[in-house]
Amino acid sequence: MPVEQQAIISVSGNVVQCQGAWTLSNLKDLERHIERLRWPEDHEVVCDVEGVTAMDTGGALLLQRIDNDLVRRGKAVAVRGLKPEFTELVRLVQAKARLNHASPAQQAGWEKFPLLPSVKIGTDGIIRALAFLGETTVAIGRSLLRPRLIRWRTMLRVVEFDGVRALPITGLLTFLVGVVIAYQGAEQLRKFGTNIFIVDLVGISLLREIAPLIVAILIAGRSGSAYAAEIGTMKVTEELDAVRTLGISPINLLVLPRTFALVLTLPLLTVYADVLGVFGGMLIASGQLNVSFAEFLDRFDEAVAVRHFLIGLAKAPFFAVIIALVGCYQGFQIRGGVDDVGRHTTISVVQSIFLVIVFDAICSVVTSWWDL
Repeated sequence: MPVEQQAIISVSGNVVQCQGAWTLSNLKDLERHIERLRWPEDHEVVCDVEGVTAMDTGGALLLQRIDNDLVRRGKAVAVRGLKPEFTELVRLVQAKARLNHASPAQQAGWEKFPLLPSVKIGTDGIIRALAFLGETTVAIGRSLLRPRLIRWRTMLRVVEFDGVRALPITGLLTFLVGVVIAYQGAEQLRKFGTNIFIVDLVGISLLREIAPLIVAILIAGRSGSAYAAEIGTMKVTEELDAVRTLGISPINLLVLPRTFALVLTLPLLTVYADVLGVFGGMLIASGQLNVSFAEFLDRFDEAVAVRHFLIGLAKAPFFAVIIALVGCYQGFQIRGGVDDVGRHTTISVVQSIFLVIVFDAICSVVTSWWDL
């Protein structure tokens, strides 16, 4: 066997040295080494894995077992030199170990207090959501500082699917919304002879509130659900476990390209929706109120300030982040089979739309306070 394929574990002072290929084929040799080892007497033990050249699930499990043995002996263990490509695999093994070694006393304790399991489930959900948000935020910051980490090809594919292919339905929907707003407003404005104010009604309502919100809701149902279904299917078929085993972060592979793509796409779709929505209002103003296109555009330039367009456009990136993160998060939460995929897909759409509307309401209150 070549030297670089051997696996070695040794003790020097308070340092446990791990070297070579910690793979399934070398586990027997490692077991024999461990049986002959004399563990450090110090309270603080350092497990140095910088010399590990290869690692699979078997090696990660053995490393976790060594860590658990030392902890049971009253040692404080610190792992040093773990290479980035092995980090996800070790983290996965540690998570599985914590899940499988739950204390029976803790499990029995919940039976005395019927409400506590619900509280625990809710708390666990909040913790998981905050952990996902924190990990994603760190990954986004790291990617912005090092753009070469961004998977540009995947991102452009998502831009095509969620942006270019969404143009027809987005344009048709906002055009019809503009028509409806103008038609309903025309009935009231005609009574008071204030036909020209149809421009104010259509322009401000569409640019500031309705177009960004309609686009966000449409993308939440179209793309957010797709993210949850795709990631959930990968989890059910154990593709995510394979990705982690290869040392690839699912956040970098799946979440970041979708988030960046939506942040780029949603503002462009909002501008596109603004144009078609206003055009729909122009048609009704011309047909129902005898306001020509030239008069409409003159009044539009005078009555609709640029800030209304900018406020609506500024909301779009935040809507995009909400939709992408909620969709991806729900995909990662899938535990069962196909039924669980459908359930979490539905949850992702409902939560995305709810959070988008809540954020829009907060923005409306804040801009009202600031007289914008």
